[in-house]
Amino acid sequence: MHIASSLLLLAASALPALAGKGKECKGLNVLAKKAGMKYFGAATDSPGQRERAPYPEKYPQYDQIMWKSGEFGQTTPTNGQKWTFVGPSQGQWNFTEGDIVTSKARKHGMYLRCHALVWHSQLASWVEKGEWTPEELRKIIVDHIEQVAGHYRGQCYAWDVVNEALNEDGTYRESVFYKVLGEEYIKLAFKTAAKVDPHAKLYYNDYNLESPSAKTLAAQNIVKMLLKEGIRIDGMGLQAHLVVESPPPTLDQHIDAIKGFADLGVEVALTELDIRMTTPATPEKLALQREAYKNVVGACVQVRGCIGITLWDFYDPFSWIPHTFPTEGAGLLWFEDFSKHPAYDGVVEALTNKTRGNPHGPRD
Repeated sequence: MHIASSLLLLAASALPALAGKGKECKGLNVLAKKAGMKYFGAATDSPGQRERAPYPEKYPQYDQIMWKSGEFGQTTPTNGQKWTFVGPSQGQWNFTEGDIVTSKARKHGMYLRCHALVWHSQLASWVEKGEWTPEELRKIIVDHIEQVAGHYRGQCYAWDVVNEALNEDGTYRESVFYKVLGEEYIKLAFKTAAKVDPHAKLYYNDYNLESPSAKTLAAQNIVKMLLKEGIRIDGMGLQAHLVVESPPPTLDQHIDAIKGFADLGVEVALTELDIRMTTPATPEKLALQREAYKNVVGACVQVRGCIGITLWDFYDPFSWIPHTFPTEGAGLLWFEDFSKHPAYDGVVEALTNKTRGNPHGPRD
């Protein structure tokens, strides 16, 4: 979705008190580290692929912000390490796309979150459509993790080991993995990842975990299950794909959800943050988005166990949102012309602890 320049001017005039504040910031990553977090980052995809393909003329300015501006200290390959790309055929491996982002992260000294080892979506068709015995599928999972996590061993701050295993009501998703192995596949994935890359933080990652719910409780139970059996899990990833009109959780709801995981002894990260809206964007929607970003980032700042935040890209034209939800978009912090959303200033305020709702101050 494209935002007209006239709309941007209208948005700026509707929020005069915010104008120019972002220019005073030395970078979101700098502010995040000052607030006690490890990083503020943005995921990115391979140049010339998928959402990025139509915009080669945007790459120089995009790359300047992504890699050289100081805004970000961490990245995640949005697609390049997923099963359909690295293991498209049984016994064949292709790390080309994953290596692109990995090498850039290393070159620019950024944390790398690696994503995602076992997931029902963007799964190679040979796995999804196969008729497997439990023994066969166990071997497929182990082989995949040994190959992929082994290829990137020592380069990933964290791995999303299992992604989106839960339904909204807290039951397990009926993926090919669950149908054949039950919850054993989760245990097997974490056991194997711990052996293959012993220094990477191992995460369970899912969406709609940003406020207390049946799904949030079920995700807590995954952590408890693994810890009870002596299987290492180090972190919980809250994807934080939010919607302006839903509305998003309040600051206190975010804090309660994050603390619920942190209290189990695992670290927490916001791993895929974006806050989409029905397009076209309006000043009113952008103001609501600003508050929503301020709340979710502010909650992470205020809970000691929340160690970092990753935007799911930072540039609206490169977002997955309008390709998946055709009437929605404008979910990130930079518009098509590289001007910033008002939400950028909300993030800055949150990182400098100008949020309400916590009487104990930052890093509770």
